[in-house]
Amino acid sequence: MLTYPNAKINLGLNVVKPRPDGYHNIETVFYPIGLSDVLDVEVSETCSDYSFSTSGITLEGDPEDNLIVKAYRLIRSAYQISPIDISLCKQIPFGAGLGGGSSDAAFMLKTLNDLFELKITTKKLERLASKLGADCPVFIQNKPVFAKGIGNEFTSIELSLKDKFLVLVKPDIHISTPEAYSLVVPEKPEISLAELIKQPITEWKNMIKNDFEKSVFANHPEIEAIKDNLYKMGALYASMSGSGSSVFGIFETEPEKTIDFGKYFVTGGILD
Repeated sequence: MLTYPNAKINLGLNVVKPRPDGYHNIETVFYPIGLSDVLDVEVSETCSDYSFSTSGITLEGDPEDNLIVKAYRLIRSAYQISPIDISLCKQIPFGAGLGGGSSDAAFMLKTLNDLFELKITTKKLERLASKLGADCPVFIQNKPVFAKGIGNEFTSIELSLKDKFLVLVKPDIHISTPEAYSLVVPEKPEISLAELIKQPITEWKNMIKNDFEKSVFANHPEIEAIKDNLYKMGALYASMSGSGSSVFGIFETEPEKTIDFGKYFVTGGILD
């Protein structure tokens, strides 16, 4: 069964307050984009548990630490399913704030549910996904949502960027969570992002922000330069996604003016 776990971008990200469990309450808008991995899951005729093959961007480490395998283990702990062969073509870059690993895990849950006709409800799939990571549940329904809590409490929103053009740039820079939070001062915004996102996209530049940019730009001015260059290309709105390090620009149409981003990972296309 072939699926295409897609990435997401964050339209704004406010760090609202710290939590007793060591996390932070945030508010953000998750928006799915077309950049995707390729996940193929089939019933195995040769193995007694699972096989896991990969291509594309190199995956390092023990497969048991991969969220796809953890999703398989989670389902198999509660349901009787056959051994499987897993094949992943990794195309969403790591450490980019795009949710690639979380998407892979969520799509694995949905794939196993469909492949073995488990009839797990959407709400239960979201609960299972939350055990794998804070970003995982959003990929179950895979639609634009306003998120709060640790990013796992969703409210549907009326938002469409259909036919707008996205340019996404990912430098070869890893941002750790402590680094991203280093200069963040949690604060509840005067106006919720749920309201700001209703404004015309031409107004977002001066209204919607990502709180992680202050820390990341201070330590990595080249990431700030990417955002500046996207605006020079004519972006209606540009921002770092999540805690970085990718930066995206949303354009009315495909930009005529281009800037050479060198060896950075660059992709783009029309949004759905």
